[in-house]
Amino acid sequence: MQKNYDQFKKIIIMAMSIAIFGLVILAFAYVWYTDYNYNLMTGDKFFNRKGNWLIIALYGLMQLFFTKIYGGFKVGYYKISNIIYSQMLSITLVNALIYFVISLVGRELVDLTPIFKLTFIDAFIIVAWTYVVSKIYEQLFPPRKLLVIYSNHNATTLIRKMCQRSDKYQICEAISIDEGLEQIKHRIDEYDGAIICDAPGKIRNDILKYCFETSKRTYITPKISDVIIRGADELNLFDTPILLCRNRGLSMEQRLVKRFFDITLSLIALVVLSPILLIIAIAIKLYDHGPVFFTQERVTIDGKKFKIYKFRSMIVDAEKDGHSIPATDNDPRITPVGKIIRKTRFDEFPQLINIIKGDMSIVGPRPERVEHVEEYAKEMPEFRYRTKVKAGLTGYAQIYGKYNTTAYDKLKLDMMYIENYSLRLDFQLIIMTVKVLFMKESTEGFDDDEQNK
Repeated sequence: MQKNYDQFKKIIIMAMSIAIFGLVILAFAYVWYTDYNYNLMTGDKFFNRKGNWLIIALYGLMQLFFTKIYGGFKVGYYKISNIIYSQMLSITLVNALIYFVISLVGRELVDLTPIFKLTFIDAFIIVAWTYVVSKIYEQLFPPRKLLVIYSNHNATTLIRKMCQRSDKYQICEAISIDEGLEQIKHRIDEYDGAIICDAPGKIRNDILKYCFETSKRTYITPKISDVIIRGADELNLFDTPILLCRNRGLSMEQRLVKRFFDITLSLIALVVLSPILLIIAIAIKLYDHGPVFFTQERVTIDGKKFKIYKFRSMIVDAEKDGHSIPATDNDPRITPVGKIIRKTRFDEFPQLINIIKGDMSIVGPRPERVEHVEEYAKEMPEFRYRTKVKAGLTGYAQIYGKYNTTAYDKLKLDMMYIENYSLRLDFQLIIMTVKVLFMKESTEGFDDDEQNK
């Protein structure tokens, strides 16, 4: 059944997405016409017919934008709980924004009750839709039966991760490359696809070509060189295909534009958040009369060292003699104020000063401690590649990684950001950070990889 429906998968998912999108728009249109289109004080209409269509279209565009960014349409890709969370986050943001738009049109803060009613209706629609379409997806597209092909490196970690998504993948067998290419080909024929885990280049290419020839789906754990090639430019100057890897990080134009937006957004954030930041500073000072800020030496672009700023969340001298002592759950060194600002990630916001100074960017690889960079570089020299761009307040690895993601996999995620950089990607990651802040299974978007201070 799966093979019969695979060719229609995108069409089916698009139809499902159109259904939820249409239902949410209809819910807003109902609330708009019944509660908001008439001025509550005078009874006059806000808009005529075209004006109504305009406000509904604006709502639809915002809903489409946030839902796509947060992955609310990715049925079969995310778990049911993640789909509901993504949809609810999108609808909450959009409903809040449309409330201020309506208030702006009405020249006063309008009644919030219809917005709460709309959000309640949306929540019911989202939960019902998610469960229904997920069940339909499971029936049409059962988990794929896969073969794992591994080399000297143990593939247990990857297998364990993929087995957590039993709704998508069924790991049936693992085979070593030592069994030989012919035996591997024979085993591939028995399954829906193959997972190539850290195999040497020659045999990996042979397996990949065979899977392409036999139309078998193939999953590959990329090497650093693969990530670099993935960001290459295509040259069509000759009749021989050529890929150009510039290998220089961001271009001068990209750096200038990125710097402009870093300064602009950081200044706006500091102004908007200044009341909250002031309250935090006063709370830290009143608790134990110690310093408000915590500084530590970190590494940024080209290996440059700088002092990172944070709100102090631990007792004074939490790390004696400068030795790194990773924080743990219920760490007694964390102050009561520190627990709150760590949980909300507000302890990281003083780094907006680092961004304005030019030490950091809003988006980029998280800045590591000097000793950690030296330690990781001994095990994998490629770790220094991530310093081709400025360190960031949030980053690709923090959003798409998890709390237990290995340093090597985080490096590959950071390299994917560097090799595929665009201003659009930066905005997408900034918006995505809002989502991961409240997901326990994800890496904290505004916190350090190692959670140490």
